[in-house]
Amino acid sequence: MLCTTAMHDSNARHKWSITGEIKKNIDSFQWLNGLRLIDSTDRERLAVTREELYRMLAHEELSKAAVLIYANKQDLKGSMTAAEISKQLDLTSIKKHQWQIQSCCALTGEGLYQGLEWICSQLKKK
Repeated sequence: MLCTTAMHDSNARHKWSITGEIKKNIDSFQWLNGLRLIDSTDRERLAVTREELYRMLAHEELSKAAVLIYANKQDLKGSMTAAEISKQLDLTSIKKHQWQIQSCCALTGEGLYQGLEWICSQLKKK
């Protein structure tokens, strides 16, 4: 498992790679201390994303990690809503971790700050 660190408002964040190998479509598999950016237009990859999410949450090193999922590309026609993604990922079954799904548009920045504020608030609780 690989780990790198990033900073936001003086809070350290850790980026985990589940398999430790570089993925062909790396932006589909970015985790940052439980942070996941999902392409809301890519319905086909949600099954893989779900598997990786639950594999990640099973690791003892992340037993206390909060989970933030960004539902990106909300500006595009036909994109799944945060509620649709939540249902497909079965997020309500996550009981041992605090989690949040945040609609966003990475191009405009809409929703990004709100997600970071939430994850920072979760880290301050620890």
